[in-house]
Amino acid sequence: MNQILISEKLYVTPELKRKKRMYKLDFFISIFLVCILFSYYIYAEYNKNKSEAESQEILSNLTFAENLADDTTITFEDNAIVVILNSEDSYEVRVEEPEPEPEVTDELIERNSSVTSSGQEYYTVATINIPSINCHYPVFNITTDELLKTSPCRFWGPEQPNQPGNFCIVGHNYRNTKFFSKVPTLENGDIIEITDLTGKMVKYSVYNKYIVEPTDVSCTSQLTDGKTEITIITCTNDSKNRVVVKARAVE
Repeated sequence: MNQILISEKLYVTPELKRKKRMYKLDFFISIFLVCILFSYYIYAEYNKNKSEAESQEILSNLTFAENLADDTTITFEDNAIVVILNSEDSYEVRVEEPEPEPEVTDELIERNSSVTSSGQEYYTVATINIPSINCHYPVFNITTDELLKTSPCRFWGPEQPNQPGNFCIVGHNYRNTKFFSKVPTLENGDIIEITDLTGKMVKYSVYNKYIVEPTDVSCTSQLTDGKTEITIITCTNDSKNRVVVKARAVE
């Protein structure tokens, strides 16, 4: 008995041709978008690595001058009204006659100011070192979006570090090992070292860490009851909020 095999002819309709073209177009668009995203990722990583290299170069070229005096000191004559904060009274204002200042013979600090590509002048005001997360960077004296791409910056507080008050530093969280990416992992008791331009290094011990909304700047308050503190601020890993780390100078 002979078996007859009949193959059914497949007819390609115009609708099927149209769908086939659409599938091809979608495929090429997807490949193109993947290439664009991958290129953007490579470019972003290149910029991060470049910024890291620039920051470390600034750090390596930074020199400290012992026994030098800072040239931003405001004399007592300019501040005859003294505001004293304490825990008992909200404030106390006392007016005193200025006392003669001792003769200053120390050489002034040479800041070696630099200028960004946009024309913003800045200088390194300190260095920050957090041994537990291998974080060591210069700290610029002002905060701008441009400077934040190169290194952490002073955001608020005393003009110079290691002074009574709350010296606030901000830095990017790139969710890797660079800049302040590991700051959210700090715990109470971790040590942060701040070195000023005279080479004086002060150790700070972390005593608090919490998350706030981007609009909440209460962490920058200077009401420290006369203590010397620092505040480190960076983004959460999802960039929606801010991680605040508070530390106090170790006696």
